[in-house]
Amino acid sequence: MNSLENLAEQLGNSLLARGELLTAAESCTGGWLAQSVTAIAGSSAWFDRGFVTYSNAAKMDMLGVPETTLARHGAVSEPTARAMAQGALAHSLADWSVAITGVAGPSGGSPEKPVGTVCFAWAQKDAACEAQTCHFSGDRAAVREQSVAHALQGLLARLEDSRLQA
Repeated sequence: MNSLENLAEQLGNSLLARGELLTAAESCTGGWLAQSVTAIAGSSAWFDRGFVTYSNAAKMDMLGVPETTLARHGAVSEPTARAMAQGALAHSLADWSVAITGVAGPSGGSPEKPVGTVCFAWAQKDAACEAQTCHFSGDRAAVREQSVAHALQGLLARLEDSRLQA
């Protein structure tokens, strides 16, 4: 089992123990997080669905990301990641969501958002949505893999924090 699947298995155990479900909204990772999660036998007990919203149109149509958010901040931004995470919750049965949107490369970067810039958001139903921007190095595959790992680690940390606060 690879490290992404190990993280996914830990996440699944935590969600299962809580009786909660996860959804994912992915852009630059193209469903890699959902693939890592569904590689775990029994994940249907804690993973509701995944949205691969690679285009801006898909982000708007499937997740309800406002066109004004995309126009003002761009697809690779914390406001867009937040809207994706909140939209995934609104369009699923899940208790938790994660969103990933970024520039995996090798092209598509800009001085403001170079290749390796990835924005994340984690949301819990009826709770705050947190966002973060990271800068990863390496080729396209490395940026995408680091993005999935970071998203899973972020979920694990937030599940632990919410458990401690309960």
